[in-house]
Amino acid sequence: MNGSDRRTAAACPRSAARDSLYTPVRVVDLDLDDPGELRSPGGLGAVDPVGRVLALVRLHGHPLGLVTATGTAGDSAALRRALVDAAHRELPVPALSTATPAARPGRVGRARVPAGPVTVSVVVCTRDRTEQLRSCLDSLLRTGYPHVEVLVVDNAPRSDATERLVATRYRDRVRYLREPVPGLARARNRGLSAVHGEVVAFADDDLIIDTGWVDALAGAFRADDRIGCVTGLVLPAELDTPAQAALEQYGGYSRGFAARDWSLRDRPDDPLMRFSVGRFGSGANMAFRTALLRAIGGFDPATGAGTPARGGEELLAFFQTLDAGHTVAYQPDAIVWHRHPRTCDALTRQVFNFGVGFGAYLTAVVSHRPGVLTALVRRVPAGLHRWQRVRRDRARHGPAAGEADLLRLGRREFRGLLVGPFGYLLSVWRQRTLRTGGTS
Repeated sequence: MNGSDRRTAAACPRSAARDSLYTPVRVVDLDLDDPGELRSPGGLGAVDPVGRVLALVRLHGHPLGLVTATGTAGDSAALRRALVDAAHRELPVPALSTATPAARPGRVGRARVPAGPVTVSVVVCTRDRTEQLRSCLDSLLRTGYPHVEVLVVDNAPRSDATERLVATRYRDRVRYLREPVPGLARARNRGLSAVHGEVVAFADDDLIIDTGWVDALAGAFRADDRIGCVTGLVLPAELDTPAQAALEQYGGYSRGFAARDWSLRDRPDDPLMRFSVGRFGSGANMAFRTALLRAIGGFDPATGAGTPARGGEELLAFFQTLDAGHTVAYQPDAIVWHRHPRTCDALTRQVFNFGVGFGAYLTAVVSHRPGVLTALVRRVPAGLHRWQRVRRDRARHGPAAGEADLLRLGRREFRGLLVGPFGYLLSVWRQRTLRTGGTS
């Protein structure tokens, strides 16, 4: 183990005593319209779990929040009652219990509603993860949205396994594309260049797609023609290990259960809103109007996983959407279930990459829009103070990992943030080398 590996391991909440005491949590789906059945994430089948359970509670299919309970062998009815009781006790069920789906509170100030269906293209980027890709595509193709095309972009694969999977299992239902140069932004741009839909959505290959995902994204775009980007709710598909639970406690990917939108037209009170776009959602669950994403140049190929920047491509696209005068909307009805890193080493790498990606994003913003440098520098101290306060608050609450462990993860992310600008500049140099035909 080299020095870097030792530092990574030291930041991870993985003491033997804590790991031995951790009890896996089964993630389930409960709709109060049919409380007699619990389903696995994505609605893939009925389950009868034993032990600790985390349930997504829905009403008329809409997510209300998360509750927990403990099930015992041979008494599934008691577990369901406990979850329903917890939902009524902890979530705003009474206010919505008599509402129909159409009457559910949503966005305000809607603009013109376009007529007709929205055609959606879904781009799934992958690299050498055929088993995860299989479950992702199986769930995606069960959504049943009538106006959708699905494309798989195979990014610098080491074998033809993904191509063979698509050809044999998904013939005539999924289009296969190959992007030979590593980098998630490049893979996404390859998909963007080939789609036909009015809306292009992006899904990671480690997701389980909820049956209503495509419809919820399309509905958000159909509701308001000012919306240029829609993000959705990302929930854990499993909490089997301490590392997965720690990521949820650290912040995870979820942005809550209330629909929101952001626009520079609204003169936001928060001066950081223009730059702190991570609050809008995650690249694991996002969609854009295709023409808009093409107009802003797609994703910066010097960002994203697979490059020294390690991420940030979705953040830059969110920023550019706002900067072009469009609205970014968060729609929690658009649900995907994410497989978090299972090991402590993978967790600390991911948290470090979060920081690197954000630092790279900020550098990319200045590279694309030099005029914002003064405003960004002026707001950086307040932004860092807020970020540290949020991390400290999360570390002090919840039993999944100790406060000291989560604070170490926070420091790891901050170190990544400091590395991010250098990662982006190195990535820019490599991209230029590729364009000129040299070697990096």
